[in-house]
Amino acid sequence: MTDTAYEAVRLTTAEFHDSVHRVAPRIAVFDCDGTLWSGDAGSTFMRWTMEQRILPGDASDRLTKLYNDYKRGSVSELDICGEMVQVYAGLPVAKLRTLAADFFRTHIEPNIFPEMLELVTELQSNGCEIWAVSSTNDWVIEEGVTRFNIPANRVLAARVAADSGGIITRNLIDVPTDQGKVTALHRVGISTPDAVFGNSVHDAAMLAIARGAFPVNPSAELLRRSATEGWPVYYPASVRP
Repeated sequence: MTDTAYEAVRLTTAEFHDSVHRVAPRIAVFDCDGTLWSGDAGSTFMRWTMEQRILPGDASDRLTKLYNDYKRGSVSELDICGEMVQVYAGLPVAKLRTLAADFFRTHIEPNIFPEMLELVTELQSNGCEIWAVSSTNDWVIEEGVTRFNIPANRVLAARVAADSGGIITRNLIDVPTDQGKVTALHRVGISTPDAVFGNSVHDAAMLAIARGAFPVNPSAELLRRSATEGWPVYYPASVRP
């Protein structure tokens, strides 16, 4: 039996950029972790805040157990991404934003894909409206995408409400993952984006609604889906197989 994981067309950097520009997108949507930069900022931030003892011990223990259950497949992507933002309830939003800025600068910024930064910059210079959609918490994502000149009001990320005193609650506002990414885009009036970029199967639903679908650094599951859908894939140099 043919392994469809190896049937997706792989683009060079020049071919990838050319393919995007041929779409001439006016609205482009980017996943973040694994797409704009390598690695998972969400789980890395979780572990980092545990190491920094930001969370009380019982909260860290509970989240660690839940995350291990998620890795074993007994907890959903939606549930773990929700808990990874809810767990900070009781802390000031301002503190989390300061932590997120320190964390991103030291742990994630060196992993930004220069090819993706160049592409976003080119699209912006052509008047394209750029959106970031992620199931990682909004504090880290809003901080991270400042490197791409994406404003906070064009970020759709996992978020919880804060009370009138700026203290984080467990009241979930959104966790954009899987079909939830499409739902989040619909809420801001985007039903058919011109170009969508994502790296995992949890981005497949929003890739499917785009005029141009561009899997970047795809996971094995998304690679198989890309072969089925006829989506060409792209690997930045630092993660190229």
